[in-house]
Amino acid sequence: MLSYRAALPLSSKTLTFVSGLIRRHRTSIGSCWRKLNPGQQALLVLAHLRKGETFAELAAGFAVGTTTAWRYVTETVALLAARAPNLRTAVRAAQKAGYAYVVLDGTLIPVDRVAADRPFYSGKHKRHGMNLQVIASPSGDVLWVSGALPGAVHDKNAEWIWGVLAELEAAGLVTLADKGYRGSTYAKIPYIGEGQAGIPERSQPRPRETPRAWRARQRAAQELEDPA
Repeated sequence: MLSYRAALPLSSKTLTFVSGLIRRHRTSIGSCWRKLNPGQQALLVLAHLRKGETFAELAAGFAVGTTTAWRYVTETVALLAARAPNLRTAVRAAQKAGYAYVVLDGTLIPVDRVAADRPFYSGKHKRHGMNLQVIASPSGDVLWVSGALPGAVHDKNAEWIWGVLAELEAAGLVTLADKGYRGSTYAKIPYIGEGQAGIPERSQPRPRETPRAWRARQRAAQELEDPA
């Protein structure tokens, strides 16, 4: 098997942070020796998370077994997840930071699924995955990420399941969201359709169309005497 050197678009600070988590965890559970040291394990996990390399590829690159690679990734992801703030803590931090607004959006994390697994298939993205809800600051920094739901769950339903907008509204934080959250009474979403500025499509009065204009619109443009 051939091997090659590769680069990750991450800083050494990220590697140091993850290595520290692994080192402290090993000390707490009394793990004396492993095939890879904390720094190497951190690099393996970051390669998986950032580049999506399979466990077989990681195992070959770091000279460990496939099961070992899986165990290293699972262990480290759990350590990282344990440090993530919950929704209420993240909202309070956003309040304290004094943001003018926050951004709520959903993202799909691709997963390997067969076509029969309909709950994981996202019609919007045309692939299988897991739905995650994300709150970000005005500058784009991630403040909070939800747990995973099947990709077939729409963003509005996912938000309701986690109670995201209810928490943001209770905190009085202005929230910007996309059209996937249509129907929300709190989030600020773009206007739908060709509505006038400041007037949503559903409340904009539509001009009454005459029968003659309707018939003309049904005919092909080339059949009109004056297509313009």
